[in-house]
Amino acid sequence: MASKSAKSSLATLTIAAIGIVYGDIGTSPLYTMKEVFSKDHGIALNYDNVLGVVSLIFWALTIIVSLKYVTLVLRANNRGEGGIMALTALAMSSVTQKSRWHYPVMLLGMVGTGLLYGDGVITPAISVLSAIEGLGVATPALTPYVLPLTIMILVALYMLQFKGTAGIGKWFGPIVVVWFTTLAGMGIVNIVLNPEILHAVNPLYALQFLGRNGWLAFVVLGAIVLAVTGAEALYADMGHFGKRPVRLAWFMVAFPALSLNYFGQGALLLSNPDAVSNPFYQQLGPWSIYPLVVLSTMATVIASQATISAAFSITQQAISLGFLPRMRVIYTSDREIGQIYIPLVNWVQLTAVILAVVGFGSSSALASAYGIAATATMLTTTILTFFVVRYKWRYNLLLCWAATGFFFIIDIALFSATSLKIVSGGWFPLVISAFMVTLMLTWKTGRELVFDNLKLHAIPLNDFLQSLFVSPPHRVEGTGIFFRAEGDGVPHAMLHNLLHNKVLHERTVFLTVFNADIPTVSAEDRIQVIPLGHRCFQINVHYGFKDERDIPLALQLCKRDGLEFDMMETSFFIARQTVISRVGGGMAHWREVFFAAMSRNARDAADYFRVPTNRVIELGTQVEI
Repeated sequence: MASKSAKSSLATLTIAAIGIVYGDIGTSPLYTMKEVFSKDHGIALNYDNVLGVVSLIFWALTIIVSLKYVTLVLRANNRGEGGIMALTALAMSSVTQKSRWHYPVMLLGMVGTGLLYGDGVITPAISVLSAIEGLGVATPALTPYVLPLTIMILVALYMLQFKGTAGIGKWFGPIVVVWFTTLAGMGIVNIVLNPEILHAVNPLYALQFLGRNGWLAFVVLGAIVLAVTGAEALYADMGHFGKRPVRLAWFMVAFPALSLNYFGQGALLLSNPDAVSNPFYQQLGPWSIYPLVVLSTMATVIASQATISAAFSITQQAISLGFLPRMRVIYTSDREIGQIYIPLVNWVQLTAVILAVVGFGSSSALASAYGIAATATMLTTTILTFFVVRYKWRYNLLLCWAATGFFFIIDIALFSATSLKIVSGGWFPLVISAFMVTLMLTWKTGRELVFDNLKLHAIPLNDFLQSLFVSPPHRVEGTGIFFRAEGDGVPHAMLHNLLHNKVLHERTVFLTVFNADIPTVSAEDRIQVIPLGHRCFQINVHYGFKDERDIPLALQLCKRDGLEFDMMETSFFIARQTVISRVGGGMAHWREVFFAAMSRNARDAADYFRVPTNRVIELGTQVEI
């Protein structure tokens, strides 16, 4: 029975992984072949070039997705969690803070995160737009309605985000399974009609294509990479499903279906070169276009949902790791902690997506912007993986170079090819990434400056308590909890309370939150209670970057140390810092002003830590940076 249950659970997880993990890469056949043979690239549509292109796509899927991501990168997980933020945290812990590599690794992680935000804007835009463009293929008279209809679908998708995916998520897997089955079926039909395309399995056709076309082939690599966009998603979503379901979903469903469809599109172009205008929608003839538009729209909406959810997860992790200011996070599921909704991210991303759709106007124009975001992200992942393999796993240097160097050369080649499109659209994700890196770096540096300033004027806690109880103040009933930063001295809120109210609670607690660079911290390791004497205690609360910050829930764990908390008898004292920029400080003046603005608008600490608002006392303090 246990064996049957395990098999059933594995099958369920694998189907779910097909829907969420491979929705993005699964929609690539909509536009990849069309872009490769675009007139802008100047590649002649002939027998040798069609086989060369199909061979390149097949081996790109094999090497980049099957070997690099599914085989190697999935091993570089942070206690089961994947994604650029988890990998960055793992790499940073590998090199330690004292290492000369610590700052470069952190910066590289920020760049990769920024690029993923850019990718998260372009994926919904290009996916939904390319699906709706099928209407123009069916009836040219419908072409003017493509953009408005795309925008309507995207707005509806983002407006529904606050409900979460718990209700409709169960349909994602089956719909994408139907999508992949359709891809495979269409491919087989065209392969049977022209089986010569199967020669493209031979990698010599790819090498001959590169050698024969020289510079033009290098330019075309920027379009070939569209076939592997979405590979980062299978790594990012590993934590939701585990390595085995993600691998099974790839090798049993996604990889065969994608390969068959690309071979099928190649066979179609050999038989009917006129189909190059949109080979995907012409694989089965005019009768199939409208059903394909409906099915591809559902598939692209699911692919878009995956990138939107990823943006929420990345943001939550970045906040937990101290890269972004606190924001309002809404949990949309009582059972799945990973299902969250961040209103600010949702509406900012929607605005950027609509600007991309309107500004670029077509999936072909967006393809230029798409490639560079994907290749740059893949390159950062490879470099970060090297640091994990070398410094965390401590493999031999030669083996590390062998394991990651091969992929590094491929990533550099693809990134260089997509860099040619910077002027024609590649600048868009780079601008988004640059803005996000600036924001994260400013917040991280600003917080360090604030901490350094507070530390400079800090009074050692133990010495303070020793002198305080020589002539103790009047003590009142109840518990007073003072939030205290890592390594900080006496909390400013306590000093203000003693100065103005001249009382101390019967039980006084100093609470420090520690953010670990691992996904989750177990309940056993969550709380550490340190008695300080005179009914004073230091409580350390440890959270991973995926843990929900809930202080009242964490305090319940103190029962095992003999401390119980009644919320109606407990007061939380929080110092609200007002940051003041001064000329000649630690950052450029504009960055200090930017940081001060972020600090003012950051989510309230009490709200972020789920502290009851009627039990909070805020005391202000000014900090110069």
